Amino acid sequence: MIFTGINAEKETDRFAHGLLAALLLGILSLVPYCLYAQYRSNTSLQTDSLAKSHFRDTLIKKRFGRAAILWSLTEITPWVMDKYVAKASFADISFNTVRTNLNPNSWFWDDDDFLTNQFAHPSHGSIFFNSFRSNGYSFWQSVPAAFAGSYVWETAGENQAPSINDFINTGFGGVVLGETLNRFASKLINNRSRGFKRQASELAAFVIDPANGLNRILDGKWGKIPDNRTNRDTTPMYADIDLGVREFKVNNRNGNFGWYSHAKLIYGTPYENYRDPFSYIYVNLEFGKSVHNSINLVSVYGSITGFWVQYTDNIRQMALLTANYDYINNDAFNYSSQNIKLNLFSEFKLSDKLKINTTLAAGPIILAAVPDPYPDYGRPYDFCSGAGYGGSITLNVANKFYYGINYKGGWFTTLSGNASEYFLHTFTSELRYKIIDGISVCAEPGYFTLNGKFKHYPNLDKTYPYLRLSVRYNLEL
Repeated sequence: MIFTGINAEKETDRFAHGLLAALLLGILSLVPYCLYAQYRSNTSLQTDSLAKSHFRDTLIKKRFGRAAILWSLTEITPWVMDKYVAKASFADISFNTVRTNLNPNSWFWDDDDFLTNQFAHPSHGSIFFNSFRSNGYSFWQSVPAAFAGSYVWETAGENQAPSINDFINTGFGGVVLGETLNRFASKLINNRSRGFKRQASELAAFVIDPANGLNRILDGKWGKIPDNRTNRDTTPMYADIDLGVREFKVNNRNGNFGWYSHAKLIYGTPYENYRDPFSYIYVNLEFGKSVHNSINLVSVYGSITGFWVQYTDNIRQMALLTANYDYINNDAFNYSSQNIKLNLFSEFKLSDKLKINTTLAAGPIILAAVPDPYPDYGRPYDFCSGAGYGGSITLNVANKFYYGINYKGGWFTTLSGNASEYFLHTFTSELRYKIIDGISVCAEPGYFTLNGKFKHYPNLDKTYPYLRLSVRYNLEL
């Protein structure tokens, strides 16, 4: 339970939440600029594609000693902050607390706040993961670092009993976020920009992947342009940046329009390098005016492996297994999950000016946090497991007019909380018109529906309609 412990330590909570919000807002503000800087540099330099190799896995020698030191610092640093700066009581550890926590019967489901459990822990896990990933280890070789880091923290970093949900969130979520951040950071710094643009790229990369940034400082590479012998990651990237207004309603009660910003980042394509983990990454970030916090959405999924279903001149269909992390927290609704899905990506070229893209997805939900209106367990959400499913269809007319419909659903059964079953449905549609190259106007109506069937309480049936209106800037790299 990094940063926060028992509910009484509110000041520690506020500090951690504010720090995390500031970091993500900083990333959102830096990414468009750095992507544009890289785009400008890429247009003047042709390089060989890395379609068949991971440049970090082939060029960086495995450095176990440095990786172990960074991993250890990721354990020690937050404990020092908790113990001597925040003076949190849960950081008062001893041999007795460690011995007790090593007992498998000590594990339990904790009642920390939603942001801490569902966002701070995966963020912490990403640094464990990247301690090894940034030191020459492959994706699969780095996975144990995230789970081992979580286990050691839970058993030796606090005097509280180790938490089941923290172990899963830090481990699984840390892997998904860690590989995503590592690839984005490497993409930002692997360009030929100079001066302020170079420093901005280095800073943004350091913020999103501190382990890699620290390695660059130790190796004397900070601010230096890679030499011509260095293979570069030329994987294509696509970015959408939205700025607009939105409104949420709860059971048809009117809300208020407020500002919001949204970023969608796509790394790679489902149809290439599909055997390589995270060769295709899809990220959604949303920030906006909110009573509780400004981080409203963090949704990430990365491909694990895949295979062709159909490939013709007019039809492409690819099946991809993905690892997914979802976090939603706005004034109307909150939800988070760690899940695995088998996805069918399809592209149908009906004519030179008419294309249709579809997706179908289904798979197990390993752990989810679902709102509970009867918080008998000290937290306003239950820990659940279940199954997720969904699909989408997007119509593209002459790369000018776009209309898309997207559905995501889930069935959940409670692991910790009130005895219940939940059904979650999210339905969105988006109408987009491109005014000029790079600039579009968008309208997105949609809603969340949450149904809960409780054993000891009245059933839950809530609908959360919303509307988003925005101007979008898009960039292809």
